[in-house]
Amino acid sequence: MTRLTDKISELEKFLKELRRIAPQSLEEYSADIEKKAACERYVEKIVEAITDIAFFTIKDRRLKMPESDIDAFNILLENKIISEELTAMLKNAKGMRNIIAHQYGAIDDETVFEAVTKELQRDAKELVNAVKG
Repeated sequence: MTRLTDKISELEKFLKELRRIAPQSLEEYSADIEKKAACERYVEKIVEAITDIAFFTIKDRRLKMPESDIDAFNILLENKIISEELTAMLKNAKGMRNIIAHQYGAIDDETVFEAVTKELQRDAKELVNAVKG
């Protein structure tokens, strides 16, 4: 298996684990500090895997090497591998991951909960389908 295939498998494992532990409501998410911390950690791991998938795709297709993680998403867009909408969503996910990882200011529970329960699953699947296609 290639590094890209390995990373996709890892991403799918993280997404499955996140689905397993994610609370059913924002209230439950906000009230359960341990679940919240676990979800935030999975957000970090998932976004890191998404970024790695972007880099491995660029390398495998011999595209221009990106100067940053955000640039990697732009290169996938420029080469018509992903859509403008997905590019924006991945950039937002990367920004949220940085806020969580580096504790820049307050973390908005509602934003993270939406990412955990809807957005990351959807965007990660779309990316995987795009790079496989």
